[in-house]
Amino acid sequence: MFRFLLVAILPVLVFLTTADFMVSAKSDQPGECFDSWTDTSTNNSPTGRLHHTVVWTGGEMIVWGGFDNYRTATGGRYNPITDSWAGTSTTNAPSAREQHSAVWTGSEMIVWGGFGSGWFNSGGRYNPGTDIWAATSTTNAPSARDLHTAVWTASEMIVWGGRGSSLEELNSGGKYNPDTDTWTASTTTNAPTARLGHTAVWTGSEMIVWGGIDLNGFHVNTGGRYDPSTNSWTATSTTNAPRGRWLHSAVWTGREMIVWGGFDGSSSFNTGGRYNPSTDTWRAIDTTNAPTARFSHTAVWDGSEMIVWGGTSFGVLFNTGGRYNPDTDAWSATTTTNAPAARSDHTAVWTGTEMIAWGGGGSGGLLNTGGRYCGQSAPPPINLDARVRRQAGKRFVALTWSPADGGNISVLRNGVIVDTTDDGSAQDKLGTHTGTFYYQVCETDSGDCSNQVRVVVQETGE
Repeated sequence: MFRFLLVAILPVLVFLTTADFMVSAKSDQPGECFDSWTDTSTNNSPTGRLHHTVVWTGGEMIVWGGFDNYRTATGGRYNPITDSWAGTSTTNAPSAREQHSAVWTGSEMIVWGGFGSGWFNSGGRYNPGTDIWAATSTTNAPSARDLHTAVWTASEMIVWGGRGSSLEELNSGGKYNPDTDTWTASTTTNAPTARLGHTAVWTGSEMIVWGGIDLNGFHVNTGGRYDPSTNSWTATSTTNAPRGRWLHSAVWTGREMIVWGGFDGSSSFNTGGRYNPSTDTWRAIDTTNAPTARFSHTAVWDGSEMIVWGGTSFGVLFNTGGRYNPDTDAWSATTTTNAPAARSDHTAVWTGTEMIAWGGGGSGGLLNTGGRYCGQSAPPPINLDARVRRQAGKRFVALTWSPADGGNISVLRNGVIVDTTDDGSAQDKLGTHTGTFYYQVCETDSGDCSNQVRVVVQETGE
């Protein structure tokens, strides 16, 4: 899917308090690309590693932690527009660790848990704007663990499951509020059985967890839906669910959770399933033209397709992948021309226009290389436009999009929902804030998303 990247820049001017200005967005996106790879720079990049975490801020990819021959507390910020890296501060950073979790809040990356000098129930909040770390409270935090999952709800981070310090699987978790730096336990009543190596997605109202390895060492095909507003669990159906597995991937499309690939101790899979929480039903994914069976790969949702890439199976590493379209239940391969070296245990993010894959382990060892994959083939289904407005010392971003067909729309700023509407327009109040803001609108029911708009608000001399 081809998306335009738009830039709206508020000039450096002195405004009267009664001034009313509107500045249009301008396109700086290069021409259409399709099924192509571009290398990421290694200049100033973090050391090669695996079992690290990654988030997309709306403008940068932040990688942190992992194993780079030692467990590390280092990281880096990658800007795809400039193809450049900047290091993350180590001052007050969490202890070195791997197999932890990370979420993006809209202004901070929160990392938590993992394994290093032991198992951790500690973490940190990293602000890329200031390059400053702040510790997360451990008061009432879940017990120390790794190989768990975490999702961001727009106001809280929810962590669940994983492996504890006695090497036991866990079915406990907690909700962390960064505004108050406080933890609240999540109930274990009706929670899925304890497990590690599962996957989790956030639907907008529920966290869905699925798969993994349970206390008895079995690869399970069970899961659960957690509603943080009621602190309650509902089991996911096992009827027509995929076979139990771990080291698989999962994405949320706006309507369904799609799981794919993975390993059950004896077999790797190129199969998967689509789970609809509204009907509590599973539907199998066609395997015609699907990528080779694998695990420890990555998957991202681009607004209309799931893109899987990399991974391993019985000692074979892959630099291949595929794009799955749930509307047609069909696969198409990703090109290997200029693709990064084969690898597993890497990370990937979707930027709004391309997938960035980075790090992991390859045939020659740990990798600090990566690639940007552009799979767009058509204009976005929703066209978004932005205008920056200033009035009486306050700043607004006026957003309009088409078509405006009355569907439920989520307005995202820096990857976090800031409004829900259905009338084709919204206004985001920035107040006196300046900086770079990335906007996108997505249709809740279909999962279709607009192009991404980059708004840079710079003003001095006031």
